[in-house]
Amino acid sequence: MKKLLLAVLVLLGVGLAVWEKPQETAAIVAEVQKPEVGFAAPHFTLTGLDQQTYKVEGKRAKPLVLNFWASWCGPCKLEAPDLQKVYEKYGGQVDLYGVNVTSNDSPETAMAFVTNYKLTFPIPMDVAGTVSNRYKVMAFPTTYLIDTDGIVRKKIIGMVDAPTLELELRQLLSPKP
Repeated sequence: MKKLLLAVLVLLGVGLAVWEKPQETAAIVAEVQKPEVGFAAPHFTLTGLDQQTYKVEGKRAKPLVLNFWASWCGPCKLEAPDLQKVYEKYGGQVDLYGVNVTSNDSPETAMAFVTNYKLTFPIPMDVAGTVSNRYKVMAFPTTYLIDTDGIVRKKIIGMVDAPTLELELRQLLSPKP
């Protein structure tokens, strides 16, 4: 009788562990910081051209469009007006950070770029290149869409036009099921 009771308890314990595992795995994945869809966006703090501090560190009030760029990048020049249009239209609903990868650029040319394209969204400066390294940016521009839970929902390598970005933003802003 004791052996039967022990066997039942062991089976119950194993069943409970197997049943809880998927929930634990989902929670762990959400805490892991990786620049990949479904994972928490890597945390950082940068100072912008406006000398303000910009942070990505988990949950946030609004979704975030995180765009990595450099002033010498041809596709970045083509994309800049569309980013500004999207910011003007959705700035109340989303944050948009145009992270200048200053380690591959210079503050002076970044400022000239911002002035030339009349960009009004925040421009955090990645002077040391640590943030672009954490986000594994291999090409300019690269854009990440991050939800209010701080989870990466989309990665776009290369230029994104306003209609495509708006479509992605509408999906990001739609209520969660």
